[in-house]
Amino acid sequence: MLRSAGKALAAAVVVGLVAVGLVASAGAATAAAGDVGLQDQAYNGATYAPTSDKPQSKLWFAQGSWWADMFDTVSKTWHIFRLDRSAQTWVDTGVLIDDRRDTLADVLWDGTHLYVASHVVTISTDTATNPSIAGSPTRLYRYSYSATTSSYTLDVGFPVAINDNSSESLTIDKDSRGVLWATWTQVSGTAATGYTAAVYVNATNGSDTVWGTPMVMPGAQSTVEPDDLSSVVAVGRNRIGVLWSNQLDGGVYWALHKDGAPVDSWQQSPAVRGTKLADDHINIKSVQADTSGRVFAIVKTSLDGSSTPVPTDPQIRLLSFKPATGSWSAVTVGTLADCHTRPQLVLNEQLNTVTVFATAPTSGGCPYSGAPGTIYQKTSPMDNPTFEAGRGTPVIRDATSANMNNVTTTKQSVTNASGIVVLASNQVTQRYWHADLSVPDSGAVAPTASFSSSVSGGVAPLAVQFTDTSTGSPTSWAWDFGDGGTAATQNPAYTFAAAGTYTVTLRAANAAGTSAPVSATVTVSAPPSAPSGVAVGASSTAVSATAVTGVTIARPTGVAGGTLLIAQITADGAPGLATVPAGWTPVLANPLSISGNARVLVYSHVVADLAAEPSSYTWQLSAAQKWNAGMTAFAGVDAASPFDTAASTAVNTNYSATTLTVPGITTVTAGAVLIGGVGLDSKSVGVTQPAGWTEAWESTGGQVSELAQRSGGSVGATGPVTWSMSAGTASAGWLRALRPAS
Repeated sequence: MLRSAGKALAAAVVVGLVAVGLVASAGAATAAAGDVGLQDQAYNGATYAPTSDKPQSKLWFAQGSWWADMFDTVSKTWHIFRLDRSAQTWVDTGVLIDDRRDTLADVLWDGTHLYVASHVVTISTDTATNPSIAGSPTRLYRYSYSATTSSYTLDVGFPVAINDNSSESLTIDKDSRGVLWATWTQVSGTAATGYTAAVYVNATNGSDTVWGTPMVMPGAQSTVEPDDLSSVVAVGRNRIGVLWSNQLDGGVYWALHKDGAPVDSWQQSPAVRGTKLADDHINIKSVQADTSGRVFAIVKTSLDGSSTPVPTDPQIRLLSFKPATGSWSAVTVGTLADCHTRPQLVLNEQLNTVTVFATAPTSGGCPYSGAPGTIYQKTSPMDNPTFEAGRGTPVIRDATSANMNNVTTTKQSVTNASGIVVLASNQVTQRYWHADLSVPDSGAVAPTASFSSSVSGGVAPLAVQFTDTSTGSPTSWAWDFGDGGTAATQNPAYTFAAAGTYTVTLRAANAAGTSAPVSATVTVSAPPSAPSGVAVGASSTAVSATAVTGVTIARPTGVAGGTLLIAQITADGAPGLATVPAGWTPVLANPLSISGNARVLVYSHVVADLAAEPSSYTWQLSAAQKWNAGMTAFAGVDAASPFDTAASTAVNTNYSATTLTVPGITTVTAGAVLIGGVGLDSKSVGVTQPAGWTEAWESTGGQVSELAQRSGGSVGATGPVTWSMSAGTASAGWLRALRPAS
């Protein structure tokens, strides 16, 4: 709902005073009969509608006030303005941002500094391509706020250049390590040679004033139409994400970068893809208090441009990123009949809602896509979102000039204290308009944490299932298992690898706050001594960073008669095997295929007569591929029946995943030694073995491969084991047990 009618009345009083010359008119807001929202000052002199640019945010809430990057018609420059809510007028603080009138900007308030990325604008359309202009740098400004003077001051050393080219749009955000990121689309070429467009990113390097070299987002889908756009957002407190439209194939694409990883390390996947499901209208926000990394994006389709448009087809859709699965879902916000365009969204983490603002015609049907008119609002719960039919509730409307468009607001999540302020432009009268919308008090309180566990003690390795029983509707959980292990899921399963008494602690949180910690102890005793032991011997590794068919692994040192050899190969491109060395047999019933992009093959061999053994063993792949491989020797294994269990396997094709959990097995012989391996569809991502395990070898450079083992224990279920990766990637792994000789 709109804020109190008294504020609109105050604005009307200001208008009357303006008429008699008692108040300066530059920031006065007005409201006439039939208007919704308030008319503000003029913006004539700005090259582009100042609230335009669909991915960008022009407003922020800080120090109890709303602020905006707005155009000053007297100096023809961009300034910081503050909203005087008592009079509902925008007050020019006189703080200069950019003196170039042909720019637009994206703003970011991080709680300490205000960042403004201001870029020279070059716009391409479906029918006209305009290349980016070199020598037109995007400037990053950083400001600090002084409580003493109640104003912003430009920091020393700013502005600095993010890039040297104009663009249609550019957005910024900051990751958990303080690195600033920017993304934009850049058009190259000429009419004679042809045009190409690509999604670009850049990041700071050690300081806000030091930017790296702009680079094209890795991946084929980063080549786009000249009028496609991109946007960047911080995700889950440990990643940065970039979303962009690609009208070449009808896709909206998503790429994730783990904080601290190399700048060119991105995992890319489609958010949505299909015929005419993309357009150059995107706006993205993340749930800032959610460590799991929920993200919402509002996008427009191009279905209104199909040969046979259907009025009930979706025009505006809300995309929801589910971090647990790495996938996106979509719901319809408005149909072709509603004629929405240029949408933006706002998140309210207190109320767990998402609000969408968009332009649509003030009355009548849908004459064509992109028609100006009125700014409308629709709201839905974040969980399982649904939106009511129709255009929504009008929040900004000029009753005498139905030409409102280009709504903009903040990147931040709003609260009942902040309310929601949105700003728009009347493209005919060249006046700003705004709406100040109240947010109801959620009445939310922080949760009270509590949990239960499946067991309170046992023999190592001890698998425990923890169950959250907290009250107060928590939305995030922080578990500390007392041995260095942590989890952020609601009901984690965890295996204590070593003997000891561990204090397990849970903190639960929601938008209202975080609970006091609650703890319980788990006592883990050492396993009984095994009657006989399997000894781990030497290992050898091999790699081919170029595609070849032969995989040759040297025999490890110290091998004797009765030694069991375990070899693992991770090959690119998922090849089969043309030949296998004599005497070697598969450890897995079937090789593990990672989305058809890589394959893990595991073989074993019991050495009989060492004198008859070759110094190396060669497998022939069915096709030339890059690969990594290794081999480990085990002594004291039952040569007649080396394996105590069948194999357990797992494959994860989510390229954003940083862990791989393989289900546990159940041993039948005391002292059986667990062995397992993992292969990645990556040549460089690091692997860490499960807790309590020892790495036998790790091989990188072709396709990463690792083998690890854990000493023998008592008979019974082992519990699941989890490998960790240094960056998101798809992977496959296996687990088995070696039976000791009697």
